[in-house]
Amino acid sequence: MAARKKNTKKDAASGSPAAASQPGDGGAEVAEERAGVVAYAAAVDVAKGSGMVCTRVPGSRPDRKRQTVWQVKAAYKPVVALMDHLRCQGIQRLVLESTSDYWRIWYYLAEAAGLQVWLASARDVKHLPGRGKSDREDCVWLCKLNERGMLRRSFVPPEGIRDLRSLTRTRSKLAQDQVRHQNRVEKILEDALLKISVVISDLFGQSGRRFLDALVAGERSPAALAALGHPRLKATQQELAGALTGRFRDIHAFEIATHLRLIDTINDEITRLDARIEQQLASIPGVAPACTSCGLIGGGHAPGCASQGTPVLGLAERLDEITGVGPRNAQVLIAELGTDMSVFPTPGHAAAWARLTPRTLQSGASSRPGRAGKGNPYLRGALGQCVMAAARTDTRLGEQYRRIARRRGKQKAMVAVSRVICEISCILISDPAARFTDLGAGYYSTLNPRRQTRSRIRELERLNPGMKVTLTPIEPATTAA
Repeated sequence: MAARKKNTKKDAASGSPAAASQPGDGGAEVAEERAGVVAYAAAVDVAKGSGMVCTRVPGSRPDRKRQTVWQVKAAYKPVVALMDHLRCQGIQRLVLESTSDYWRIWYYLAEAAGLQVWLASARDVKHLPGRGKSDREDCVWLCKLNERGMLRRSFVPPEGIRDLRSLTRTRSKLAQDQVRHQNRVEKILEDALLKISVVISDLFGQSGRRFLDALVAGERSPAALAALGHPRLKATQQELAGALTGRFRDIHAFEIATHLRLIDTINDEITRLDARIEQQLASIPGVAPACTSCGLIGGGHAPGCASQGTPVLGLAERLDEITGVGPRNAQVLIAELGTDMSVFPTPGHAAAWARLTPRTLQSGASSRPGRAGKGNPYLRGALGQCVMAAARTDTRLGEQYRRIARRRGKQKAMVAVSRVICEISCILISDPAARFTDLGAGYYSTLNPRRQTRSRIRELERLNPGMKVTLTPIEPATTAA
C-alpha cells in the first residue's frame, strides 16, 4: 500500500494522465453483470465424440463441495439422459467450452431441457499455466470458473435466427463459389489469348455471356463474335474483334461450358435460397411491418397514433434505408445480429462484439491502439459491401469514408464506417419506430467551422508554395451624409 501511495504522488507531481483521476472525485457508475456465486454448477469439456462432465453441488458442510466427474458419449440419447440428470440435481447453470461446432448437440439439448446454458469462449477458460493438461482437469477448472461467476457468455441466437443464419451463410458460400468459377473462366480466356475482359467491364453481363455462349457453340470468327455485342458498349467493333482474336481451341470451349453450367446451377440455387430466406424472415418475431410513428408491429396503427398516413415498414425495409445496405445485406444483418438487442447493453457493445472497435494497449505511460480483431466474418463481409456501396455516394457515410481514407487509408476507413453502420442497425432493430435519416455530405463542415477554416487555409498554402493566406475582415459600408 505504501508503494502505491508513493507512485500516486509521483504521477501527480509529473503531471501524467494517472493524476487526472484522484480518489474521492466521485467516480463514474458503470453497468456490471451480476456475477453471483452459483451453488449448483456444471460444466462440460467438449470433444468430438464425447464430453467430460463435472458437477459441483453443496456438500455436508458449508466449506465443502461434492464434486463428480465422468465422461458422456456425444450422442443424442446419452446427452438427453445427461440433461435430465442435471435438471434433477437442480443445476443452476451449465457452461460449455466452444470447441469447433462440437458444442451444438450439448447446447441445443440443454436448451430444450430448460437448463440455463452458457457458451464460453476457449480463450476465456484456459487453464492456469504450469499445471497438467487433461480433460478431467480442464473440466473441473471450467466448473470452478462457472461456480465463481468468472466467465462471459457468448452470443448464441434463438432457433429462428439460427435457421436464418444457416440460409444466409449458405447463400454467401454459394456466391463465393460462383465468383471462383467466374475467375476460372477468365483464366481460361487468358490461356486462349482472348482479352475480352479488357474491353468490357462485366465479362458475365449481357454482351459477355453472348460471347462465351458463341465461343462454346463453335463460333471462331472475331468479326461475327464482335457483332454480338450490345450497341451501348463503349468498345468499338474493331476493339471487340481485336480482343476476340486468339487461339481458342476445343479444350477451352469444353472447360468454359463446364463452368457456365455450374454458374447457372448456382444461380438457380441462390434464387431458391432467396425465396426460402423470405419465408424464414417472415416467421421471426420483431421483423413484421411496424408503424414508423407509434412502433406498433403487425401492419396497423395504435389507437392514439396521430400519424395515420405514416408508412408501415418491416425491419428489413428500414435497414435497407441505410446508405449502402441492400435487401440482401439487410437480411444478413438481421441473421447475424438477431432481433433481441437486450444481449448488447449498447450499440457500441455490438460493434465491439463484431470486432469493429480498436483495442487499447497500455503499459505504464505508453499507450497505443491495437488491432480490432477478426470477429464475425459473415457480418463483417456484409458490412464491407455496404461500405463500398456507400463510399460512392454523396452522403454522410460516403463523406466519412473519404475523409478517413485520405488521412489514414482505406482499410481503417472501411472499419470505421462499418462500425457506424453496425451501430445504426442495432438502433433500428431495437426501436420499431426508428428510421434512418441521412445527415448529408456537408455534415462534417458544420461541426467545427474554425477547424474547417484552418484546413482550407493549409490546403491553399500547400497549393501555392511560398505564399501565406490571411483573412481580412470586411469593413462595413459607409453611407453618404
